[in-house]
Amino acid sequence: MVAHWRVGGRLVRAGATCAIVAALVTACGTAGGNSSNASNATGATSEAATRTIKTVKGDVTIPAHPQRIVTDYYAGELISVGGHVVGAAPLEFGNPFLKDQLKDATDVGDPINVEKALSLKPDLIVTDSDKNYDELSKIAPTLYIPFGTTHNIQETVRFFENIVGEKEQGEQVLAQYEKAAENGRNALKGVIDPKATAGLYELTDKGDLWVFGDNFGRGGQALYNALQMKMPPKLAESKKEYLQISLETLPQYAADYMFLTTYDPQHKGQALKDLRQSPVWNGLKAVKEGDVFYNDFNTFYPYDPISITKQIDLFVRMLTEKAKEQQGQSSGQ
Repeated sequence: MVAHWRVGGRLVRAGATCAIVAALVTACGTAGGNSSNASNATGATSEAATRTIKTVKGDVTIPAHPQRIVTDYYAGELISVGGHVVGAAPLEFGNPFLKDQLKDATDVGDPINVEKALSLKPDLIVTDSDKNYDELSKIAPTLYIPFGTTHNIQETVRFFENIVGEKEQGEQVLAQYEKAAENGRNALKGVIDPKATAGLYELTDKGDLWVFGDNFGRGGQALYNALQMKMPPKLAESKKEYLQISLETLPQYAADYMFLTTYDPQHKGQALKDLRQSPVWNGLKAVKEGDVFYNDFNTFYPYDPISITKQIDLFVRMLTEKAKEQQGQSSGQ
């Protein structure tokens, strides 16, 4: 049986899904089909029009270079490697790094609404949910890719470039990421103690509190993989990508630098107000020293290659500006 719950608004699946993510979608090479490209004047062999992808739902034949893709939560991944996304889930449109790329796309709902998908005439559908899978498969070839299939930006790029058929674009994405990561690490030298810990936390509008690792959004890949900052020891020891914790146990997962996002879709603000008034919160070292950063949910929730690369710069800016501010305060005393 598969358990369902939400972490900051995102439906998460555990149980049976976790056992199969490692072997989910692998390319089976190109399949036969009519050529999508005419031979050039020299008579070069044209490229196969389709390829077959192996999934937990069976083998799926997809276009070698899909032109109209409908997805739920993989818009950024597909766009990053050259995919043309014509429809996506509502949350994707809140991603500030994808606004230009999705300005002409359509909100297809969550789960993907069959009628909306049909109206967009896709030649490929990519989803992290198996709801409506059979209906969607009648519209266009549909790839069911459960969340957690890939574990870092490198795997993600290689995985989705195979779907979109744009290997060269993937190389460019990874080169941009590596450059941003190197520049970020260099910028933090002498600014951050190499032994300092950094933690990623999320508060929901219900007052639930979560802590995250390096592969569950919230900037984890940028902070821990690219900038190579250290997790809170207790989280690292748990080897979990995310944990729900109580306010009372928060000090056990505290860090030298703490980054907090708040999932509050109705913008009530009460949960954050209550947290900031809590004696437990105010007793944390990072709070006392001013090393807590309150971050926008839509900016740090995404985990696609475009967002991860942009988040590197945001983390570096926050940390360097905070260091300058604290240095100024010290010199003024």
